[in-house]
Amino acid sequence: MAKRDYYEVLGVPKNASKDDIKKAYRRLAIQYHPDKNPGNKDAEEKFKEATEAYEILSDDQKKSAYDQFGFAGVEGMGGGHDWSNFRGFEDIFGGGDFSSIFDTIFGGGFGGGFGGGRSSRNANGARQGANLRSDIEISFKDAVFGTKVEIQYSRNESCPACHGTGAAEGSGKKVCPACQGSGQIRRSQGFFSVASTCPNCGGEGYIIERPCKECGGSGVQRKRQKIMVTIPAGVENGRRVHIPRQGDAGVNGGPPGDLYVFIRVKPHEYFERQDLDLYCAVPVSIAQASLGAEIHVSTLDKKTIKVKVPSGIQNGKMLRIKNEGVPSGSRRGDLYIKLMVQVPERLSKRGRELMEELSRVEGENDSPKPIPLSVLAGS
Repeated sequence: MAKRDYYEVLGVPKNASKDDIKKAYRRLAIQYHPDKNPGNKDAEEKFKEATEAYEILSDDQKKSAYDQFGFAGVEGMGGGHDWSNFRGFEDIFGGGDFSSIFDTIFGGGFGGGFGGGRSSRNANGARQGANLRSDIEISFKDAVFGTKVEIQYSRNESCPACHGTGAAEGSGKKVCPACQGSGQIRRSQGFFSVASTCPNCGGEGYIIERPCKECGGSGVQRKRQKIMVTIPAGVENGRRVHIPRQGDAGVNGGPPGDLYVFIRVKPHEYFERQDLDLYCAVPVSIAQASLGAEIHVSTLDKKTIKVKVPSGIQNGKMLRIKNEGVPSGSRRGDLYIKLMVQVPERLSKRGRELMEELSRVEGENDSPKPIPLSVLAGS
């Protein structure tokens, strides 16, 4: 296949500035880098093609020779990667944003010849275990007043046979000969030095000579655990309880992870909640609403309280009972009772006679006016 013109490869005109050439190569290098396109031969060839074009067009002498004589003028000049022509790869990729761009795309680990490259992490260092999640459902009442719940879940615990080392008794770990303990393998591709996880040790930086038979060399065993979780009073639906050090066991002597218990609150048949206040609806008769009454209402915690219904109260009006809501520290919310005036569906003969008499005595408005919306909003 005939080679493409270098300007065509980078997509820039012949009078393009060095900065435009650099930007064009930067875009193509990010797009076609082999580590971003594993197994894609076409992308790999395009990356090599763009790299070669940049090597020629970024150098004044090589560019001049190419402009005059084409490929013949630069034969033997490209592909050698003459590092002296570059002030460092960070210059190509815009200085300070180089690391963040390629950390995101390729997972970090650039360096090796470019100056200022960062060293690999110490794979043998202690690492905290993974955090775990458990979901539970509790009743509305338990969420308001608090409770204790036993939960069961599986976690990785340090293997008692090898004490978490993964090695059988009498053996141990040795530095991985492939990565020399770094956990990463570096390879150069064009102007890049890319670090990838060592396939020999899986990124651990060491290999185990004789794996522990109990845990297979992992250093941990999967076990079922039961613990009691204290749910604080006033917890809301969707909240979580943080329990330190009850997650997976750490690696290489690192601390265990944490456990997060997510709470789902089941709705109640009669009560609703808004912040620290509780709400419920209670029926009263026409007579109770008209004459006033004293009724007995059961609270969420099964107490019976006396509630005075004022005479002439209208349907849907709220009565506030202080300190019967959700507890929170030293204070507690209130209970709001919505009175629902119930009209009897059937009346006895005597009841009908009394209602007819009441209608005659009190009079009826057969041309009622609409109720102002402001009044409805306040009810």
